[in-house]
Amino acid sequence: MVYALGLGDQLCGVTHECDYPPEAREKPVAVRSMVDTSRLSQREIDDTVVESMAHGHGLYTIDKRLLREVLPDVVITQELCDVCSVSLRDVLSTISDLSRSCQVVSLKPRGLNGVLEDILTVGEACGAEPAAEELVRSLEARIQAVRERAEALDRPRVFCVEWFDPIFASGHWVPEMVEIAGGEDALGLPGRDSRKIPWERVVAFDPEVLVLMPCGFDAERTAEDIPLISKNEGWQSVAAVRNGSVFATNGSAYYSRPGPRLVEGLELMSRMIHPETFGSKMPPERARRVGLELLRSPQ
Repeated sequence: MVYALGLGDQLCGVTHECDYPPEAREKPVAVRSMVDTSRLSQREIDDTVVESMAHGHGLYTIDKRLLREVLPDVVITQELCDVCSVSLRDVLSTISDLSRSCQVVSLKPRGLNGVLEDILTVGEACGAEPAAEELVRSLEARIQAVRERAEALDRPRVFCVEWFDPIFASGHWVPEMVEIAGGEDALGLPGRDSRKIPWERVVAFDPEVLVLMPCGFDAERTAEDIPLISKNEGWQSVAAVRNGSVFATNGSAYYSRPGPRLVEGLELMSRMIHPETFGSKMPPERARRVGLELLRSPQ
């Protein structure tokens, strides 16, 4: 969001997750995770998070030394999900110890409109209102273009999987994206936190399109983890599996994070749900159709 507003040269610190655009990786890291998820399975990650939250342990640490050095004027954080970022309480406590003049901007969008409003909020806080207004107009036009093309189309059943083991149904803005892109998502939780659901509900819904978007994973890791979901009883009976409409996506880039690239995620989703109208070509590092040989191979 900061880079999209043309403020990259003013950015003096990021989190360990901030990897786009590539220049962001060169910035000093102010927030780090205390859990190395790259070495854990999805079940192990979920167990670790549940245990840490149950005992009131944080998942992230703030580099106070770095913040003392750079003394930021504005800190942008989010309180949408304590699993995905350092808690607002810890941010406010840290900043109060360092500076009385620093403005903390905490974002908590529940849908696409909320994300667009947050862009304006960040623009105002950082003195970039014209750039923010222009960016929002551009994103709104792209959203509307998808909506208008999909409005009169048939609506296939779509299930967006935010975690494989255990199964999580999508929440926040994702069900809204499915609706705009011309699908029906009866299992999603619009405007609410994603949550665990029984696999039996997925089989009963019998989605015609499966969008795999585990939070924090890229398309390659998502594809590697397909055996975790395909081992479930009834997997091969699901319509999306039978017709080869299962897609491994870079959920981290295009569905998990409340920023401008959600609109690109919407455009990708329209190609998954309605390739006959929007086309089927997608960069494989963003989203890829899963081959039938993997979908139907015994696990």
